[in-house]
Amino acid sequence: MLFCYFWPEKKVWRVVEKRLSEMKPREKGIIVTVVGGPPSLKKRILDMGLVRNTEIEVIRNAPLGDPVEFRALGYDLCLRKDEARYVVVRVEKES
Repeated sequence: MLFCYFWPEKKVWRVVEKRLSEMKPREKGIIVTVVGGPPSLKKRILDMGLVRNTEIEVIRNAPLGDPVEFRALGYDLCLRKDEARYVVVRVEKES
């Protein structure tokens, strides 16, 4: 994991890299990379526009937790958690 600290206006911000499947609703991040997985799944994820430096937000989880709805590039899309685990995201959190 990558940790960086910022001190704007006496607030401490922490930058963390984690998997898209680990994000909570209303959490935003920037896509870092797509790693692992079958080549066909990686191609499908990239074709949806989930490429490096794309901002993504978790909208909500389905009632049973899977799939998860995301918003990226102005549209909403759903991925299963086992598909979303291949996407690495950089998230800023206030400590």
